[in-house]
Amino acid sequence: MERIRKIIVSNLTGKKVLLLFLLTNMVYAVMLTVTIPKTMTFSNGLKLLDMMPLGYDLEYINMLFGTLGENGRQVYLTNQLPVDMIYPFLFGISYCLLIGFFLKKLNKLDSFFFYLCFLPLIAGIADYIENFGIITMLYNFPDFSPFTAKVTTVFSVVKSMTTTVFFIALIITLLMLGISKIKERRKTSANTV
Repeated sequence: MERIRKIIVSNLTGKKVLLLFLLTNMVYAVMLTVTIPKTMTFSNGLKLLDMMPLGYDLEYINMLFGTLGENGRQVYLTNQLPVDMIYPFLFGISYCLLIGFFLKKLNKLDSFFFYLCFLPLIAGIADYIENFGIITMLYNFPDFSPFTAKVTTVFSVVKSMTTTVFFIALIITLLMLGISKIKERRKTSANTV
């Protein structure tokens, strides 16, 4: 654990955090504007599995993959999923460092708040497991295992829940940082009067 802490702390420079944040969000923008819409042209309005935060069942998977057809399933495999194999890594690292950067500014990095840095890493790992499950089901459709479907949906839910908790924690951290800056300014202005 101490080794992980040292790695995180040694990478909490503003330039590094900003660069990773921008790169992560550029990849996310490509997914939102290019690969997801391209795949969804075959889905007849059905959401892709990656976009269902509350999970899905076997019936939905079969309906989606059937609606996508051979071409849509191929686009899912060759366009959306390759980009989505880069994104979880970038998300995990950049948001781990982002919240660590703000916690350091609050002098809370050496407290239990440090464990918030793990939330994006957990979400990234869950996203990878979800992706591998989707790839397995796409390759084996229509004969994929119901067990694979269940595991994949569980990790879709874990990914979305962890991501949600992380963003709530990030917003609270930013609010705390804003409040501390306001208090600092008031104290400084009171001392100069």
